[in-house]
This record gives sequence, structure tokens and C-alpha cells, in this order.
Amino acid sequence: MVDLHQKLKSPFSIGKTIFPNPIWLASGTCGFGEELAECLNLNQLGGICLKGTTLEPRAGNPPPRIVETPSGILNSIGLQNPGIHAVINQKLPFLNQFKVPVIINFSGKTEEEYGEIARIISEKAKNIAALEVNISCPNVKKGGLTFGTDPASVEQVIRTVKQNANVPVIAKLTPNVTDITTIAKAAEAGGADALSLINTVTGMAFDIKTQKPKLANGIGGLSGPAIRPIAIRMVYQVRQCTTLPIIGIGGIATQDDIFEFFCAGADAVQIGTMTFLDIEVLRKILDSI
Repeated sequence: MVDLHQKLKSPFSIGKTIFPNPIWLASGTCGFGEELAECLNLNQLGGICLKGTTLEPRAGNPPPRIVETPSGILNSIGLQNPGIHAVINQKLPFLNQFKVPVIINFSGKTEEEYGEIARIISEKAKNIAALEVNISCPNVKKGGLTFGTDPASVEQVIRTVKQNANVPVIAKLTPNVTDITTIAKAAEAGGADALSLINTVTGMAFDIKTQKPKLANGIGGLSGPAIRPIAIRMVYQVRQCTTLPIIGIGGIATQDDIFEFFCAGADAVQIGTMTFLDIEVLRKILDSI
């Protein structure tokens, strides 16, 4: 049996990059670090996954963009971000004062755009620990087919990013597929150094008074404790088919939730829910490390 407490305190590696511990902040829940720097000692983290970025700035979707649901949150932010150049020039300097490993999460509209963003990061960004490739985005060349639901697209996008990257590449997998292992194998075939899963689960909520969707965009992504059993199941399934490092994500609110991901086969976790629900819990865990 694995010593779960020891694993919580142990470093682990992705490729040649060593992370001091397996506790990371999840992309989209910690912004670019400034938002939580006064609440947490960022130097205690094993990694921080920045808010997802794109090649050009995006304003995001109209409000309302976040809705609470039982044991979860629906969001439809629309990848609001200042663009990769602004992230490198305006956001990374703040994080350079800390020793926390920084992971850049990014998305593209086409395979070529994914490659271009990876090239820009490799050429212009310093002190980056890894790239996390969000493949839960529509491929405009294929009429809106989501990259992450098509094994061939997953393999090709990851291969293109890998060819342009100078740090480990993490493929972030969508749960909105029939067989997660097929997608995981495709990412590995494309050269991924690690896998992170899961991204949000597609969902929707209605206001019964107006009989209209609560989100302005209608459909959104569900996160929080409601999706944790789905994430645990998928991490377990993926562990059966690959030896790549796995970073588990989905509704972690307690230390026991972290241990459950470890039991399923995860090497590390990304935390978002805990920072919203009770950041003191996260602080205590980091203090114990």
C-alpha cells in the first residue's frame, strides 16, 4: 500500500522537471497568482497552473457567467484573458519573485495556433516549469469539433505543441467523451509528458421563473465536488493504460479527497474548489508539507 501522507510531502518529476510536492493550484481558479498571494504562501505549492490563455486577448462571454449548483459551480467564462504576450510581459514578472513552479495553460483555435503559442512561450517566457494544453476547445477548421473528443486531433495537437516546446507538455483531458482511455493513449502517442484530468463536465441550469438558462451562454462547465467521483473514475481508468504522470483534478475540498486521487493512481492534484470553499484547509495542508 502507498503511504498517502508521505506521498503528499514527496517531490515528483515530469520529464526532467522536478516539482517539490504534488499540490498544485488549478488553472482558472487562481488567476495569475496575484489573487491568492495574500492568502497563501505560494512558495509552499508544488505548482501553479495559470488561467488559460490564448494567442490573442479575449473578452470572454457576457454575464452571468457563473452559477452555483448543488455541490458545484457552472461557469461559462469564455476564456477571458489578455493574450499570451501580455501574460508573458505583464503577469509572469509577478510570479518570478516566488520559487513556485509555473505551468502555463493555453488553448488554440487550430493545430497551427497551438504550435505558435508553444513557440512564443519557448522563445520569450522564462522560468516556466511546464505547458498544460487545454484541448477542450473547438477546432474552427473542422466546423467546431472539440479537439479533445477526437483521438486523431488530440495526438496531432500534442505532437505539434511538443515540437515547439522546450519544457514538459501536459495534456489536459476533457471528460466529455465516451472512452477517456482512448483519448489518453492518443495524447501519449503525440508525445505528452503527463496528463491532467479532468476538465469541467458540460452542464446547464434554468431559472424556473423566467424559464431561461441561468448562464447567458446557456451551456457551461460544471466543476466542484459534484464531479469528483467522475474524475476519480477517469483517473483510475487512465492509470490502467499508461505509466505517464497523472495530475488529478475535480472537486477537491479536503485532504482525504487528495488521498482518494492518490488511491486512484494520480501522482499529483490540482486544487480549485478548496480555494473557494475553505482556503484555511489548503493552508494547513501546505504547512504540514
